[in-house]
Amino acid sequence: MKTIFRNPGISLCIRTTCCQIFNTCKSLSSLSDGSSSELYKKSAIFEGKINSIEGVRKEVDDVCCILESGPWGSAIENALSSLNEKPQPGLIIGVLRKLKDVNLAINYFRWTEKKTDQAHCPEAYNSLLILVARNKKFDCLEQVLEEMSMVGFGPSSNACIELVVSCVKSQKLREAFDIIQMMRKFKFRPAFSAYTTLIGALSAVFESDLMLTLFHQMQELGYEVSVHLFTTLIRVFAKEGRVDAALNLLDEMRSNCFEADVVLYNVCIDCFGKVGKVDMAWKFFHEMKAQGLVPDDVTFTSMIAGKFDEAYGLLERQKAKGSIPSVISYNCILTCLGKKGKVQEALRIFEDMKKDAVPNLPTYNILIDMLCKDGNLEDALRIQGTMKEAGLYPNVITVNIMIDRLCKAQKLDEAVSIFEGMDHKVCCPNEVTFCSLIDGLGKHGRVNDAYRLYEKMLDSNKIPNAVVYTSLIRNFFKCGRKEDGHKIYKEMLRRGCAPDLMLLNTYMDCVFKAGEIEKGRALFEEIKAQGFIPDVQSYSILIHCLVKAGFAHETYQLFHAMKEQGCILDTRAYNTVIDGFCKSGKVNKAYQLLEEMKSKGHQPTVVTYGSVIDGLSKIDRLDEAYMLLEEAKSQGIELNLVIYSSLVDGFGKVGRIDEAYLILEELMQKGLTPNTYTWNCLLDALVKAEEVDEALVCFKSMKDMNCPPNHITYSILINGLCKIRKFNKAFVLWQEMEKQWLKPNTITYTTMISGLAKAGNVAEAHGLFERFKANGGIPDSACYNAIIEGLSNANRATDAYKLFEETRRKGLNIHTKTCVVLLDALHKAECLEQAAIVGAVLKETAKSQHASRYW
Repeated sequence: MKTIFRNPGISLCIRTTCCQIFNTCKSLSSLSDGSSSELYKKSAIFEGKINSIEGVRKEVDDVCCILESGPWGSAIENALSSLNEKPQPGLIIGVLRKLKDVNLAINYFRWTEKKTDQAHCPEAYNSLLILVARNKKFDCLEQVLEEMSMVGFGPSSNACIELVVSCVKSQKLREAFDIIQMMRKFKFRPAFSAYTTLIGALSAVFESDLMLTLFHQMQELGYEVSVHLFTTLIRVFAKEGRVDAALNLLDEMRSNCFEADVVLYNVCIDCFGKVGKVDMAWKFFHEMKAQGLVPDDVTFTSMIAGKFDEAYGLLERQKAKGSIPSVISYNCILTCLGKKGKVQEALRIFEDMKKDAVPNLPTYNILIDMLCKDGNLEDALRIQGTMKEAGLYPNVITVNIMIDRLCKAQKLDEAVSIFEGMDHKVCCPNEVTFCSLIDGLGKHGRVNDAYRLYEKMLDSNKIPNAVVYTSLIRNFFKCGRKEDGHKIYKEMLRRGCAPDLMLLNTYMDCVFKAGEIEKGRALFEEIKAQGFIPDVQSYSILIHCLVKAGFAHETYQLFHAMKEQGCILDTRAYNTVIDGFCKSGKVNKAYQLLEEMKSKGHQPTVVTYGSVIDGLSKIDRLDEAYMLLEEAKSQGIELNLVIYSSLVDGFGKVGRIDEAYLILEELMQKGLTPNTYTWNCLLDALVKAEEVDEALVCFKSMKDMNCPPNHITYSILINGLCKIRKFNKAFVLWQEMEKQWLKPNTITYTTMISGLAKAGNVAEAHGLFERFKANGGIPDSACYNAIIEGLSNANRATDAYKLFEETRRKGLNIHTKTCVVLLDALHKAECLEQAAIVGAVLKETAKSQHASRYW
């Protein structure tokens, strides 16, 4: 029988047939006094049933084999017809249950409908719905439900639950809600468990309005709602601070004659206390006792947390009256003191406690946790020693607290020592222990140790979850070992661990940062292929990384997709999209988004203002940029050097040097130090304004402030000095740059070569020219013309002519003046053949210039 039921493809058929076999067996057993001929007939019927089961199973396998042999078409249809001209319901159901491809199933479903010329039975429709649910292909769902409605039957409870559960598992809660509403549209009655499962899932993401809608629908359908269901809704409304809605539900519950239990009162006390409604929480506490319910540990913990000062005073008064508080009360007080950061007060209470009550294991765990959080690891270890002296030994919770806090304090050797010193007879590490230590080691660069611990985790039959794999992937990539990061992801899939959305987001972020842009894009698509809906973090990572990779123009399309999907942007997402718009030149759109961000209650950060100010500065809207600077200051935002540098650059580029100076002065008054980029912006502005001497003064100030110039700094100054024909001074800066092992760019080389040639320093110019080419540089037309003229004037006609030929071969333009100077030098050197060639080029150049003027 086991073998039969392993095959999901014929479970319905078998269920029906087994009933019949059971009935046959009963008949056989009742024939002990009958004739042998009758017994023979009955046994023959029994054997027939067994053979029928085998026949159906074989036929289901044959049909599935045909369906999976190739794409749907006439060949498949003909093969199916030759196998069975008129398929029976049992066969159809068996095939639908065995198939995995929903499109194939729908094609077969429609084909059999046409062949039999009649509507399918309810079980066939339900089998199709279950397959749709498992494939998460809901496009055809409405049509199938409509057909079921027209033939007069609805989805089974199992099919309904399967549809909702498949959405819940893949976090598609809105789709699950829509499926239930679709069933209601066709007057179906969704299963009770479908409602409760979805309400439970929605409570985890605080979708209170959707929960309430489903709850009311359950009541309309006549389902009996429980106190537990009321509790679930009240908890969410109370946590959201929607007190009126929570109280309305409580009133409704009482009007329906439900009696609140301890759990409901605890939820009310805890939630109302946490949202600041402490008096309301206190009222429920008194009401609970009035109803004859006994407050438990959770109640007292919630009350102490909600109204700590009163509870603390009550404890002192109890002690003064001779009433000894329990260890639970003390633990609550210690927990609250820990949350308030009053560690010394907690230690004092602990010492007093030992006079009244015996501390238990949770007491020590509370103290160790707060001491570790406070960074007081020595006292935490001392308390651990006290615990052992009291005959208590650390449990796995104690160890997990210590390892987690030691890792965060970067005391990794101590954390490893505690892990290795665990007595496995008394306390074994659990998944949390391994996860904390693997993450701690990986975060601090000890990825090999982290991986060895992961292997030890596998050896101890612990199953790593997505959190462990996320940590390993992130930390391998962070250490520059991207290939190992990829291997971890593949190993996770091989071991059957399903990635969650956080893991996929982390992996995508790592892949992008490692420069694998196309693989990063593919991972974004894989998020959807895995059945997840990309969240706001997924889009933020994608946009941010694409902007950094030079694909800022894609920001608008992705932003639109986010909005279409209904993503609610957080501050980080707004910052990412605004930056993308600014870098793609859509500054107006970025400005609008900044205003939207403020209207939605998100406070812009220094990153937000920095992006928009930089964007405005780059398109010369400097007054607006400066107004935003003032707005940011008025909001109390600490402005950084990036923002000030953007304004220095912007004002400098449009020649507003005085304002650039004022911005520089302001940033220094704020205690910020200009960096190389800031100085370069100012120097470039001064050179362009022909204030080269002023630029040299700033250059000196820059060095006085220990800000190292880079190759761009020198290039700006060399270009400026060459423009005002101070070639020798430019060459001094060139030599200074070379001493600092800075590599000049093409423009600087060209400028310096031309400058030296014009200044008559032809040997240096020619040497620099040859070095430039040897280093892979490509001189431009201006550079060639300058060096040819310089060599000609220095009576080096032969060298000049060689460069003249090289210029012609490269197809670069040779100036008329260059030809005249070279021609004169060649005549002086009596190089008549070369002079004739230059003369011919000169005539051709003159003709072409004359023709262009004529036209």
